[in-house]
Amino acid sequence: MRAVIIGASGGIGAALVEQIASRPECENVYALSRHPVAGSNKVTPIRLDLDQEETISAAATAIGKDGAPDLVIVATGILSNKAGLAPEKSYRQQTSEAFEKVLQINTIGPALIAKHFLPIMPRKQRAVFVALSARVGSISDNRIGGWHAYRASKAALNMLIKNYAIEQARRNEAFIAVGLHPGTVDTGLSKPFQSGLPDKQLFSAEQSAAYLLRVIEGLTPSDSGKVFDWAGKEIPA
Repeated sequence: MRAVIIGASGGIGAALVEQIASRPECENVYALSRHPVAGSNKVTPIRLDLDQEETISAAATAIGKDGAPDLVIVATGILSNKAGLAPEKSYRQQTSEAFEKVLQINTIGPALIAKHFLPIMPRKQRAVFVALSARVGSISDNRIGGWHAYRASKAALNMLIKNYAIEQARRNEAFIAVGLHPGTVDTGLSKPFQSGLPDKQLFSAEQSAAYLLRVIEGLTPSDSGKVFDWAGKEIPA
C-alpha cells in the first residue's frame, strides 16, 4: 500500500498516518500538511497548503515520480476558529467572509487535491480516494437547519465526490471515491461543541481513524460516489 494523507498534522490525519504506517502491507505513507510532521522509515512528510495550489501540484508531482498511490485521504476541514468564525444559528449571521473561508478549506481544497492527485492514482487496480465529509452535509437528513456555510461546504463536497466517482470509473473500473463521516472526534474542530455530548458519542482520533480504515477496507466499486459514516452506514444525499 502507498497512501497519501492530506492534513497529517491534524488529530485524525496524524492517527491515520500512524495506523497505516504500522501495517505490514504499507510501503510508504506520504504525510502532507502545512507544517510538515516528523518522518520515519515509512512516513515521508511533504509540505502542502490548501490555500496554495502550487504546493498541491508540487506534492502530487513528487509523489507520482515514486509510483501511483492506491489510497488518498483528505483529512482536512474547518468549522470554527479563534478569529471569530463560528457555525451560524440563523441566516442573519451569514457573512461572505465565513463562506469564503469554509468553502475554501472544505470544498475547494479537496477539489484541488482531486485535480492533481486523481491523475497519479492507479488505472487498473483498486484505488480509493476519500474526503472526510459530515452527516450535516446531507440535504435530506437536515431537520434543524443552521450551520449554513459548513452544511453548504459539505453538501458541495459530496457532489464533487459523486462527480469524481463517475469520471474515474471511465478510467479505472476498480476505482472508488467516497466521503466519510468520522463521527464526533475529540479534536480542535469539535472542541467548542462537545458540551453535553455523551462520552460514548465522542471518539478519540485513534478510535475514529481505526473505524474509518475498517470502512475503507470493506468498500467496493459499487460504493463509489456515496458517503458513509464511521460505522459503514450510508448517509443519504
